[in-house]
Amino acid sequence: QEDVVESGGGLVQPGGSLTLSCAASGSAFDGYAMGWFRQAPGKEREGSSCITSSGGRAWYIDSVKDRFALTRDNAKKSLYLQMNRLKPEDTAMYYCAACSSLPGYIIPVKDYHYWGQGTQVTVSS
Repeated sequence: QEDVVESGGGLVQPGGSLTLSCAASGSAFDGYAMGWFRQAPGKEREGSSCITSSGGRAWYIDSVKDRFALTRDNAKKSLYLQMNRLKPEDTAMYYCAACSSLPGYIIPVKDYHYWGQGTQVTVSS
């Protein structure tokens, strides 16, 4: 049984929308701020969004702000990312993981080892 399973990726045209889901085990989810990280071919992994453990506050990097919306359902141990007005530069493999928010960027929690296989998002006409 995997601790973290991401789903919902796919091929979408520019301007389109997708909703990513992340289902996690309790040990991988409970008490953590959780977020979405993405990695495009040839680029470093980038944190895109992060939400507090209670779900009361979320942070976004500038490039996705006002287009992405991050939510969580603690009862279901699930994380969701609604992505709107998608751009080709959003193309990447997306992973959910525990996160920390710093001014201007989002980083993974040190020693968090529950990374899943990711879900591919491709934005192309």
